[in-house]
Amino acid sequence: MQTPLEYLTHPLLDGVRHGFFTRKGGASSGLFASLNCARASGDQAEVVAMNRARVAETMGVGPDRMAAVRQSHTDRVVTVDGNTALDPLAGQAADGLVTNTPGIALTALSADCQPILFADPDAGVIGAAHAGWRGALGGIIESTVAAMQDLGATRIRAVIGPCISQRAYEVGEEFMEEFLLEDPDHSRFFAGGPNGRPMFDLPSFGLMRLRDAGVEAEWTGHCTYSDAARFFSYRRGTHAGQADYGCQIAVIVL
Repeated sequence: MQTPLEYLTHPLLDGVRHGFFTRKGGASSGLFASLNCARASGDQAEVVAMNRARVAETMGVGPDRMAAVRQSHTDRVVTVDGNTALDPLAGQAADGLVTNTPGIALTALSADCQPILFADPDAGVIGAAHAGWRGALGGIIESTVAAMQDLGATRIRAVIGPCISQRAYEVGEEFMEEFLLEDPDHSRFFAGGPNGRPMFDLPSFGLMRLRDAGVEAEWTGHCTYSDAARFFSYRRGTHAGQADYGCQIAVIVL
């Protein structure tokens, strides 16, 4: 018997099918155990396809209706409709997806970066974005909101899924300087760490960008680094000397 997949939902997105899936319940093994959904990882391609198919089934769509892009820490957003060829889309460099077409599942992969799911249920518009520090600083959140507004969204809600928290995110001075050059007030997202280096609050930064864009937003409060049983974490894997890592998936569908 297959182990049921585990996924998180949030009341802010009530009325729209969605889920922030954990790493539990998949077919992968070793470093990728067990619900690894990253095609670009070193995991077996057929096993990743099996994992993604199970996610699609859980969300009530066919595997061929899961829209994905090649996440590249950009501010690029793709608008998907019923005429969009989804297979070629997976090779397109972008970090956001939006649609107003029922039955298309939008996805975002993550392994410390922010997976963000967006919805305006009244307008029938949804979005998904991958927002690491570079994408968030570079405007992927605002670009996703704008693309949803182009489809008629007016009251957008968004939830940031499991991502790395400030207590686990030690960065360098040059990293912090990049944020301060944009806005000195960004200093509030940094705190002193135990090693005398800055600690960055990625989800708070994401929430600020969302709310400044007029979006009602929350974070699920789950730290990927701190919960190895439930979440993949690029940074945790790097600290452990691992050669590769898996990614969990977030999905939303009208």
